[in-house]
Amino acid sequence: MSQSLCRACLTEIPAAVDACPACGSTRLARHPELFSLTFAHVDCDAFYASIEKRDRPDLRDKPLLIGGGQRGVVATACYIARRFGPHSAMPMYKALRLCPDAVVLRPDMPKYAAVSRQIRGIFETYTPLVEFLSLDEAFLDLSGCEDLFGESAAAILARIQARVREEAGIGISIGLSYNKFLAKMASDLDKPEGFAVIGRSEARDFLAPRPVRDIPGVGEAFARRLFQAGYKTIADLQAVSETRLAQQFGALGRALAQRARGTDPRRVTPHREAKSISAETTFDTDIASLADLERRLWPLCEKVAARCKKSGAAGESVVLKLKTARFQTLTRSRRLPDPTQMAETIWRHARPLLAREADGRAFRLIGIGVADLCDPARADPPDLFDTAQARAVRAERAIDTVRDRFGTDAIGRRSFGGDDAEPDG
Repeated sequence: MSQSLCRACLTEIPAAVDACPACGSTRLARHPELFSLTFAHVDCDAFYASIEKRDRPDLRDKPLLIGGGQRGVVATACYIARRFGPHSAMPMYKALRLCPDAVVLRPDMPKYAAVSRQIRGIFETYTPLVEFLSLDEAFLDLSGCEDLFGESAAAILARIQARVREEAGIGISIGLSYNKFLAKMASDLDKPEGFAVIGRSEARDFLAPRPVRDIPGVGEAFARRLFQAGYKTIADLQAVSETRLAQQFGALGRALAQRARGTDPRRVTPHREAKSISAETTFDTDIASLADLERRLWPLCEKVAARCKKSGAAGESVVLKLKTARFQTLTRSRRLPDPTQMAETIWRHARPLLAREADGRAFRLIGIGVADLCDPARADPPDLFDTAQARAVRAERAIDTVRDRFGTDAIGRRSFGGDDAEPDG
């Protein structure tokens, strides 16, 4: 028999009811396993757009797109805009063609990061086992909550949902299950501000009719491989052995077999180390000139360097990203002689990578990053034989000191890097 939770007053009801006997609310969560499940996936609803609507009530009833202008892509579409077809990752010009009345705002990442930290604080009030996947979604393991707080994980999640609405001013949707994979699938079932549950007894039947593309981590390319091999639905995966799938697809096949059967051994890991630090920009018009591309590359090198220093990390490799006018993505990398946190070093090693690709093709996007992150104590050691590089490192550190004290606009650097660049003054 289903058990019920009133999401209004948090009364736990060991029966299936249509309304809460304590407060009369019909805002209920119901499931036979409701009070025995402890893994949750929490997803903020239209996160960037919700924050902007919270801060600008005049936008509340209007379609809103957050993104990078005509040449960029949609970062978030509010639910009103989604009715017309726009969605995240869609090119902005297509989104505006579908919804010409939409208001477009550029992302305010510092503001969104601050709200994410506020929400993290609410989560961590109830459990230390919080694993953020991005600014707006996280896994929570609420095992032991009943003993600690005297109520079920489901009630704690309803309490969290109410607190986020009250304190952060935005809505979140919750998926509750017995592992991470199914919790994430559940959170997509009831939006916005939903509360969905997938239990052990129903997992296999719930998964069977769904397309393989619904499995988190199965992208378009891998989905095509699965289709070509005859696997269109999760039921098709359930019908063959784990050994068979492992023979066909290696480690991915073994994981697919487990997910298809509702199994996921992964734990909630509170501290996920970043694998890279990067920055990118999409141009308003395509750029083919090497000199123009270099001018766009230098400030990105500064951003990456600043993020490295702020996060206490250094990179052992430099990675250049370019996207052609035809949306082909190119990635080129170079291993560094020594790890770095310095914009000048990132620039010096990225510049030849860019020069080799700037062969007359037009590009719509450029990005730069550092990968293979390591201890910053190993970064940028003194070089007795490269006095120019040593001077550049000392100069950058001096500029960082001035900027830390007086602000980022207190002193300028060159408009773009390189041996022939002139300082801004």
